[in-house]
Amino acid sequence: MALIKKFRIKSFKKKNDPLVELEKISMFYNKRQILNDLNLKINKQEVLGMLGPNGVGKSTIFHIITGLKDPSFGKVLINGEDCTNIPIYERATRYKLGYVPQYGGFIQDLTLLENLKLVGEIHIKEKDLRKSKIEKIISQFEFDPLLKIKAKYLSGGQKKKLVISMALINEPNILLLDEPFAALDILTIKMLQEIIVNLQYLEKITVVVCDHQARDLLSCVDRAIVLSNGKIIASGSPSEIIKDSSAKSAYFGDEFKIN
Repeated sequence: MALIKKFRIKSFKKKNDPLVELEKISMFYNKRQILNDLNLKINKQEVLGMLGPNGVGKSTIFHIITGLKDPSFGKVLINGEDCTNIPIYERATRYKLGYVPQYGGFIQDLTLLENLKLVGEIHIKEKDLRKSKIEKIISQFEFDPLLKIKAKYLSGGQKKKLVISMALINEPNILLLDEPFAALDILTIKMLQEIIVNLQYLEKITVVVCDHQARDLLSCVDRAIVLSNGKIIASGSPSEIIKDSSAKSAYFGDEFKIN
């Protein structure tokens, strides 16, 4: 398993090869502007972190990428193709998008195994292939002791692992994780950080993590951006971002440190 360090000094460097591009994206909710002429490139096989306080537009960016919401202005490109008007299910299937919401994402009264099988039946028609994929997931996430437990009885960390594993059944090219560290204990956070790093190194998946827990996020990303007033005000490696004067002023403050 990958080691989690203070910062990922030896990041998994790739050439700038955009998988997802947001161009001049603006978004309004009830006349309130959430995103303002935002431009963002997400490169293939990087782990990107999005930071900012609640309500700054992090989840909105995920919704725009997946097609859950349409931008008021601007366009979304995936693999260089304009997919702004492609419906959510077609977009997820064509471009192999995986999305893990902050809450839910599974059926409470189904067992862990039943949840995996349900998602498998949606995405994989061939029975033997579906069975093989589910068995691989069970092995990867060490789910054997939990298979017959209803999802509502799983711990917070186990639920996170379940939802991530469900998103992986379709073998996504990009995985979007919305507030994955929220309300988790430190050991569970370390486990999730390790999963995120392994998804990049072993599975070659592009991972985007949005969270307001800066220390947790910066420990497992190659690059981070800070959002404020609907715009990206800082971008860089974890060690660069915490020194950025705009990021300090708008988000970190002068006293922010990584222990």
